[in-house]
Amino acid sequence: MKTTELKDKSVDELKELAKTRTNELFQARLQNFTNQLDDTSSITKARKDIARILGELRHRELDALAAEIQSQLAAASSEAKAEG
Repeated sequence: MKTTELKDKSVDELKELAKTRTNELFQARLQNFTNQLDDTSSITKARKDIARILGELRHRELDALAAEIQSQLAAASSEAKAEG
């Protein structure tokens, strides 16, 4: 999964995708433990996909937080100018 694909998805879609990939990772680990997994690289791919998804979610969270802080600073600045 590419990061460009993740940027086009909504937060709810990303959370659902993370849940799905986590479940797939669990199934792959279970199959690997019982020697039924043919492609062991799927475990690494799933882990990296989950990390990308969680990274994109965190990035969006921080962007929203930064926007909120900027608006609070602008409001405080305008209040300070009105008083001064």
